[in-house]
Amino acid sequence: MTFVPRPRLFRSVALASIVVAAVALPGCSSLSFERTTETSGTFRSTGFAFTIFSIDLPKGAQLIARENASDANLANMEVTDTVTFPYLGPFDWILDIISFRWSKVEGTWGYAPRP
Repeated sequence: MTFVPRPRLFRSVALASIVVAAVALPGCSSLSFERTTETSGTFRSTGFAFTIFSIDLPKGAQLIARENASDANLANMEVTDTVTFPYLGPFDWILDIISFRWSKVEGTWGYAPRP
């Protein structure tokens, strides 16, 4: 007796596995600071999220990165650069079906000393 997989069953199991993995996969983030003077420096914050049917889990990657930097409560934080990958421009709606997204937020913090 030979086993012949059913394509519909295989697709259902594959989709269910992806959904379970996405729900179980936590959002990831990182934050680093570099001091340039006693009262100022730069920061870099990243966030990683999973999107399925336009629902970001646990929340949007850009929002994770920004909130992570904001939680540091450093004075005069200013974002100078943001990057989100992947980004498809007008076809970005395709990534709302199912995707992983990574975002980076960079900027400065503090007050530079006066000369």
